[in-house]
Amino acid sequence: MSTDLELELQNAVELRRNFAIISHPDAGKTTLTEKLLLYGGAIHEAGAVKARRAQRKATSDWMAMEQQRGISITSTVLQFTYQNYHINLLDTPGHQDFSEDTYRTLAAADNAVMLIDAAKGLEPQTRKLFEVCKMRGIPIFTFVNKLDRPGREPLELLDEIEQELGLQTYAVNWPIGMGDRFKGVFDRQKQQIHLFERSAHGSKEAVDTVVDLGNAEIEELLEQDLYYQLKNDLELLEGVGPDLDLDLVHQGKMTPVFFGSAMTNFGVELFLKYFLEYALKPGPHQSSLGEVYPDYPEFSGFVFKLQANMDPKHRDRVAFVRVCTGKFEKDMTVNHARTGKAVRLSRPQKLFAQERESIDIAYPGDVIGLNNPGVFAIGDTIYTGQKLEYEGIPYFSPELFATLRNPNPSKFKQFQKGVSELREEGAVQIMYSVDEAKRDPILAAVGQLQFEVVQFRLMNEYGVETILDLLPYSVARWVEGGWEALSKIGRLFNTTTVKDSMGRPVLLFRNEWNCQQLQEDHPDLKLSAIAPVFSSQQPVVNG
Repeated sequence: MSTDLELELQNAVELRRNFAIISHPDAGKTTLTEKLLLYGGAIHEAGAVKARRAQRKATSDWMAMEQQRGISITSTVLQFTYQNYHINLLDTPGHQDFSEDTYRTLAAADNAVMLIDAAKGLEPQTRKLFEVCKMRGIPIFTFVNKLDRPGREPLELLDEIEQELGLQTYAVNWPIGMGDRFKGVFDRQKQQIHLFERSAHGSKEAVDTVVDLGNAEIEELLEQDLYYQLKNDLELLEGVGPDLDLDLVHQGKMTPVFFGSAMTNFGVELFLKYFLEYALKPGPHQSSLGEVYPDYPEFSGFVFKLQANMDPKHRDRVAFVRVCTGKFEKDMTVNHARTGKAVRLSRPQKLFAQERESIDIAYPGDVIGLNNPGVFAIGDTIYTGQKLEYEGIPYFSPELFATLRNPNPSKFKQFQKGVSELREEGAVQIMYSVDEAKRDPILAAVGQLQFEVVQFRLMNEYGVETILDLLPYSVARWVEGGWEALSKIGRLFNTTTVKDSMGRPVLLFRNEWNCQQLQEDHPDLKLSAIAPVFSSQQPVVNG
């Protein structure tokens, strides 16, 4: 017999949807995020990032540097409700230098929305992030954006997704016109035409006229050539396209495709309605106890992101926790799997970019912000009841390396604190020389912008000016088997050995060729481009 708690959990999970948006920079991700919030009633007017007409800032970009540049470089979590659904939107960095942050965020997502620019089609960053979704088997929903500008033929875009990503496509709606003549979309499920009227810069919800296909009124509302084009396209689609198969969607093998324009709000609400109907609700997670389902009565979750100083006035640190099972309650005491300590979770917060409100309860699929006085690291599991641990979150191989120096000895403490907190947060990977005399941390990043952000934040948040000396490496490999495996090899050439923040050996190479050469010389030495994941390890603070 189901207990009251099980029923409560099942009902809560039914109404929860959790997703991340993945895209190439400039595909319009921040704009789409804003418009979804607009329809969710979370904001009343959308501030287009590009326009900044009255210097309104985009709701999801809170860091000063993001607001100056108009790009997303941190992940935030935005929660809102729409038609009784509780939606957790995990906003990911649009800039490719921050793809690692996106990998971590995807670990907490049940669904992904792939945003594509209609003129450009698939771009490198989108492909890279698609691979991560594929690796994790996440269902992918495609939103083809910027139909209000000249773009490529819709059929050509569907073909590109099928050919390049190996995904079957199903167009849930179809665009009517493009560029200046983009009038709306046809809903294939309900056989209805949605004609939109442009609002001022798309800051309010679009006015939508709905007409059934075949209604004589269409002739008056729509130019004849656009109507005939639509009918021809639909005939072609029905003839060659597959039927929508939600099982294939949930396995990540078919993508429902939506066309629209986030800037003018055309098709955004229609996308949101179908997404909620088709998307996966929170499901089971792999743990040390095997697969655990959301209605497992004990509470558990994992930390997928840390953020320091979200509110500079309060110098706070927030751990983002994805709730996996059971019911979270304010002030509950949980066990911390890595340290074995009991932790009381006071001051939990519902997150909405920089604005936060305190919450009393949360359910599987939700993301909560916990005050983090240095207790949590990325990948940590917290739980009640029988001990369990979720799989850790891997670090990927960095490609840029630099020594970070603090020229001002009087700022030593602030420097140490800043470096340690930014490392915990995953803003950058930190390594150290094995030579004890060299104490300066080595920053390891996927992209140049990560270095700039670290220096900017050390100055802005910790008052420390720093000097960055670039190092001549471009490849990092972790040694499987650790120091013991390395000591058996003896002297190595064309490589530098450093240790990561967990004290594990990492080999740095100038290029791929040097790396391959070493592996040919020492076939017994196993190297990995991804850091080994052990949730139970404690980072080394200063090498």
